[in-house]
Amino acid sequence: MKGLVPERTGLVDFVWQVITQRHFAEDEILKAIEKAEDEMLANGIVAVGDICNNALTIQQKLKGRIWYHNFIEASGFNPQVVKERFERSVGYFAAYAQLYSIPIESNSIVPHAPYSVSDELWEKIIHFPGNHLLTIHNQETADEDELFRAETGRFLSLYEKMKMDISFFKPSGKSSLQTYLPKFLPNQSVILVHNVHATAADIQFAKNSGLNLSWCLCPNANKYISNQMPPVDLFIKENCHIVVGTDSLASNHQLNILEEIKTIQNHFPHINFETLLQWATSNGAKALQVEKLVGSFEKGKKPGIVLIDSNLENSKRII
Repeated sequence: MKGLVPERTGLVDFVWQVITQRHFAEDEILKAIEKAEDEMLANGIVAVGDICNNALTIQQKLKGRIWYHNFIEASGFNPQVVKERFERSVGYFAAYAQLYSIPIESNSIVPHAPYSVSDELWEKIIHFPGNHLLTIHNQETADEDELFRAETGRFLSLYEKMKMDISFFKPSGKSSLQTYLPKFLPNQSVILVHNVHATAADIQFAKNSGLNLSWCLCPNANKYISNQMPPVDLFIKENCHIVVGTDSLASNHQLNILEEIKTIQNHFPHINFETLLQWATSNGAKALQVEKLVGSFEKGKKPGIVLIDSNLENSKRII
């Protein structure tokens, strides 16, 4: 879907575009998967948390060129579809576990986003055996908080377009994060992705949750979708565990962590480069629970090595 969705239309329109335009022939998809992995390798990426909505990446991943944690995404806001949607996700999980010979702990079933997962589906996801590491799209748009605070905002029009009856929904009167975070089990590890509209109160609530949290920044995707940036200084002030991601090519022009670093530096020039590198390397490895394999230069590890010019305009993969 690279280049298919118009830029800066906002998340709700972006989601609708993805839903209505994501149907392609399988051979086209497989070629795009291979091309995307080639690009990640060329840009020095050695470990990926991959959001999976089907099993089509298995064929490419069998080549073993990059380490992946497969986050098999489940969605279903209407309680009536929970059984079907969860069984489908379990089927994808089984496909990765059986056909892609990696440890079972490298796969998880995860919630897509607060606005797309019912309470019934939440229960199935968090109690799925071995679900020790999860992700969720968090506060990517102000409409998400509006939905949970007062049942207002543009998600209502999205549900209407999808002909979805949400009469069952009752707003919590709280922010999105403060509504759903208690649904996770104590001590679960969760990567919160995007976080554009997280507030100081949300971050403090998260810190008191007892969860092992990482805050993933995808600045180029945020620019692409809504032309907004997450409150990076707030995360630093609150000593959050920050990592860097790209989101998908549907919302980005490239899969390149250096480009994400450059965007953060352009908007927050006071953040030193060593800190940004830590977010992109060792912090990312810890968030994916592979810090014993990659993320830093230590005996027994196999990190990728990228030579970066001092002006950050060029980079070259060494290993």
